[in-house]
Amino acid sequence: MATNGNPGITRDTYGPGEDFAHRLLAEHGRARGLLVERDAAANTYVTLPGRDRTAPRLVIGSHLDSVPHGGNYDGAAGVVAGLVAIEALCRLGVTPRCDVTVMGIRAEESVWFQVSYIGSRSALGTLPAAALEARRIDGDRTLAAHIAEAGGDPEAIRAGARHLDPATLRAFLEVHIEQAATLVESGVPVAVCTGVPGNVRYPDARVVGRHDHVGTPRRFRRDASMAAVDLAAALDDLWAREEAAGIPMAITFGRFHTDPTMHGLTTVPGSFCFSLDMRAYDPGILARLEAAMLARIGEIEARRTVRFELGTRASAAVGAVDPAISSALAAGAERLGIRTIPLGSPASHDAAAFAAAGVPIAMLFVRNEHGSHNPNEAMETDDFLAACTILADWVSREIG
Repeated sequence: MATNGNPGITRDTYGPGEDFAHRLLAEHGRARGLLVERDAAANTYVTLPGRDRTAPRLVIGSHLDSVPHGGNYDGAAGVVAGLVAIEALCRLGVTPRCDVTVMGIRAEESVWFQVSYIGSRSALGTLPAAALEARRIDGDRTLAAHIAEAGGDPEAIRAGARHLDPATLRAFLEVHIEQAATLVESGVPVAVCTGVPGNVRYPDARVVGRHDHVGTPRRFRRDASMAAVDLAAALDDLWAREEAAGIPMAITFGRFHTDPTMHGLTTVPGSFCFSLDMRAYDPGILARLEAAMLARIGEIEARRTVRFELGTRASAAVGAVDPAISSALAAGAERLGIRTIPLGSPASHDAAAFAAAGVPIAMLFVRNEHGSHNPNEAMETDDFLAACTILADWVSREIG
């Protein structure tokens, strides 16, 4: 977990920070007499054996990496929640019917390699082989090289080998801090997730125009920056209309800048770079959103005499939650006197990769006052333990 005097914490994907967290998880598992194993992606598994080792197992987990200078709870809280559930079973003297596995997942934060769900999709055998050639943003080494250095086996991943066969999994449950302020606004400690959005991403897009003198009349310009602004404004207007119609989604231009080697006060920008993330809870809506984006680009190109080069397209499937598990979690919370609300996730999560592979999923969100991906994540221990109580109650009733 690196800080280097900077704010927040950095558990860098396939780097010293993430490695430290996985070592800590493995050490805890061994100290508690649990089974510890790793897979080809160097994901870590800590398992409480069940009465029937051949029965489909329950997996509880989340990721252990973070964004640069992030907070302490994003991802890691979900791994600790799984350990709390196992500890509750042990203290109650309950041997579950099936194995209960806590999974510390690698590489969920796509900021590092600009690829979604690397660890979970590797475990499920669904990571595209081409993803192994992605390079980390702060260096020139490939994902395959980083996995090998962490003790994994990138060639097994390339061949589609899977450590987790969906047919052998009872369900995947994930506890996570909420990454917006809905629970704070509602005064409720925990939410039961209603769905994880899918996304379409263009991490390295750009607009190509022509660099000109700042005095060039408008009719002669091929202004790349204004073309990018047109696209951003058009998509923001589209988002506002969809939101007014009750359709949740999110559109984000994470990078948005002129070429630093060419830009200047007296130069009309001829090149403009941006990243685009579009997400929604319905595959049809997501497809419609992307089609609208492409149509707007065509209009802008004709009007501004520029060219959009979108580069590599990435995507992640919508994660539909299992209604029976979600209903049982909500009912258990009510029985325990813990207030909850239903809530769609604003963010992507590893649970969605499991859902895409056909594994039943459910999620619980914990109130968090200051958002996520920043040093000020503020999960209260009582709220976290409320989520752990709901989780442990479901586990004990479902497979105890």
